[in-house]
Amino acid sequence: MRALIGLFCLCLCFGAQATDTQLSIYTWTEYIPDEVLQRFKNETGIEVKLDVFSSAEEQDSKLLTGHSGYDVVFPSTNSLAVAIKAGAVQPIEHAQLTHYANLDPDLLLKLTSSDPGNQYGVPYAWGTVGLGINKQAVAKRIPDAPLNSLDLLFKPEYASKLKDCGIAVLDSPQEVISIVLNYLGHRPYSTDANELKQAQQLLTQLQPNLRYINSSRQIDDLAKGDVCLTLVYNGDAAIAAARASESKQPFEVIYRIPREGTLLWFDSMAIPVDAPHPQAARAFIDFMLRPESIAALTNSLFFANANKAATPLIDKAVTTDPDIYPSQEVRDRLFSEQLLPLRAQRDRTRLWTTFRTKI
Repeated sequence: MRALIGLFCLCLCFGAQATDTQLSIYTWTEYIPDEVLQRFKNETGIEVKLDVFSSAEEQDSKLLTGHSGYDVVFPSTNSLAVAIKAGAVQPIEHAQLTHYANLDPDLLLKLTSSDPGNQYGVPYAWGTVGLGINKQAVAKRIPDAPLNSLDLLFKPEYASKLKDCGIAVLDSPQEVISIVLNYLGHRPYSTDANELKQAQQLLTQLQPNLRYINSSRQIDDLAKGDVCLTLVYNGDAAIAAARASESKQPFEVIYRIPREGTLLWFDSMAIPVDAPHPQAARAFIDFMLRPESIAALTNSLFFANANKAATPLIDKAVTTDPDIYPSQEVRDRLFSEQLLPLRAQRDRTRLWTTFRTKI
C-alpha cells in the first residue's frame, strides 16, 4: 500500500510538471530573439516571463542565494562551475532533450572542465570579449589607431585622446581582470599578488579616461554614438553596428578581436535546483536546440552558437566573419574561463570594487 501511495504521488508530481504553463527566464538584455520566444509560446501554450540582468555577478547572486523563482538561467562557464559546486542547479536530463545530438561534440568537450559530463548546462552561445569601436570617431582623433589592439584602451597616449567621445568597459571583474593580466603577458588566471598589483595599476591608469563601467548600456550607446570605444562582447558590438546602420548614423561601428589575445566565453542554459517549472524549462531548452531556433539567435544577435545542425541556416556573412567565427590562428590566442579558488575570486572582486567606485 505504501509503495502504491508513493507511486501515486510520483505520478501526480510528474503530471504537474508535465503540464507547466508558465516559465520564468533570467538572461542578458536582448539575448533571445522576440520571434523565437513568440514561436515557443504559440507552440507550447507556455507563458514566458523574462527578466534581464546587467552583470554576470547579478545573476550569480540570485542563483546562489536560492529561491530566485527562475526556471532557466544563462550562466557563463565560470558561473556554471560555481553553481554546480554550490548545488544551485539541477541535472539537465539529456534523455528529455530530443535535439541534444545537434550540439558540437568539440565544444561540449571544452565545457567539461567546468561541467563534467555536461550534466548541468547546455551551451547556448559563445564568442569573445574585444573592442567595439566607432570607426570614424576614433579615426578623427587617432588617424593611425591600432584598431585590433588593447593598446587603444590601456595606453594613455591613445585613451586620453578618446576620453571626450566616451570609453566604456564591461562590468565583469573575472573576465576583465583576466584580459588585463593576459595583456600584461601574465597567465590570465594568475593569483600572484605582484601580477594582480600590476593589473590594478593598469586599471587605475585607465580610470581618468573612462566614462563608465556597465554591461547593459553599451549596445545603445555604441549605436547612438554616445561612446566610441568599448570593451564588449562581440555580439553586443554587432547588434550596435546593425542598429547604427539601420538608423543611418554617419558612422560605422566595428568589432575587433585584440591581437594580444582575449577571453573565449561560453554561456549555457541551466535550470536552478529550485526552479518552479522544471518541465517547462526543459521544453524551452529543447526548443532552443532546434537548428532554426538557435540560428535565429546568431542571425539576429550575431553570437556564434554550439549547434552544428544550425550552421546551414546561418547567414554566410555571419559564418565568414572572422570576428564572430575566428580562424584557428586567432583561436590559438584565445583563452577559456577558469574557475578560481574562492579566495582568489574575492581578491579580484576587491580589486574591481576599488576600480569601479572611483569612476
